[in-house]
Amino acid sequence: MRRDSFMFLCSKLRPCLERQRTCYRVPLTVEQRVAVTLWRLATNIEYRSISHLFGIGLLTACIVTQQVVSAILQILKPNLIKVPTGNNLRNVINGFRDRWGFPQCAGAIDGTHVPIIAPHVNKCDFYNRKGYYTIILQGVVDHKLMFWDINVGWPGKVRDARVFGNSSIFQKGQSGRLFPPWTEEFQGVSVPICIVADAAYPLLPWLQKPFPETPGITQDQRLYNYRLSRARMCAERAFGRLKARWRCLLKRNDHNISKINKVVAACCTLYNYCESRGEMLDSELLENLEDGVNIEMGEESLIMSLVKIFAQL
Repeated sequence: MRRDSFMFLCSKLRPCLERQRTCYRVPLTVEQRVAVTLWRLATNIEYRSISHLFGIGLLTACIVTQQVVSAILQILKPNLIKVPTGNNLRNVINGFRDRWGFPQCAGAIDGTHVPIIAPHVNKCDFYNRKGYYTIILQGVVDHKLMFWDINVGWPGKVRDARVFGNSSIFQKGQSGRLFPPWTEEFQGVSVPICIVADAAYPLLPWLQKPFPETPGITQDQRLYNYRLSRARMCAERAFGRLKARWRCLLKRNDHNISKINKVVAACCTLYNYCESRGEMLDSELLENLEDGVNIEMGEESLIMSLVKIFAQL
């Protein structure tokens, strides 16, 4: 993070973090508090090491981190993670069409696992199919790989479809409150705004998934799956960049289970902050995340596939 981005972040969080000097002690500055938290989230080193590195007490390091995380969620999250509306929504739709070749798309949804220490209660619920304890982060991202909706905290054993079905975005989508009724007509069929997902999610008028890869799949359906996959990969790439920036989500997170949800949400908020400020990410961390699919294919077959799908809904 560049110095100007760090100082701007501190200025935003100052109203919640600044402490008055007393006759007994000089409080940590806002800059010190934010630096402690960023270092903890970005490296996932133990609080004992943070204590030695910054010359503060072990308990102070824990308290400061939680205070800054709460400030990030209170001040930054409402402005950095929100459903796009108006011109912002139009820009997202145009971005998916122009950059990823999928029209009427407002986002890509997927889930990822965040490793945690096994909780003392109901630990078997957090043991996922890969053989370790996790919680699930469900995220919806735009064409620039920035999150505009997150759902954190479901146990790792739960499937993506169940997490989705119990999320606020599902309730809004089903009630018609998620997107405005903007449609685009293709071959006489009005196509509404949608989100793209993988095969684990249900097929809905506002949520598109790929055709099953069966022996009878047609060329048009394969093309549709290809284009949908390109758009859907935005979510997977965003998760990769998120964990590359904030390593506490990549390695086992030692935060208490009661606090882990706030930490994950704060990392997503800080990720959006860094992306919006144009902060660079080490190329070595991204070498396996680069998009290798840049082949452009014809629009007519894609449009016909979209028409066939929406005509059946």
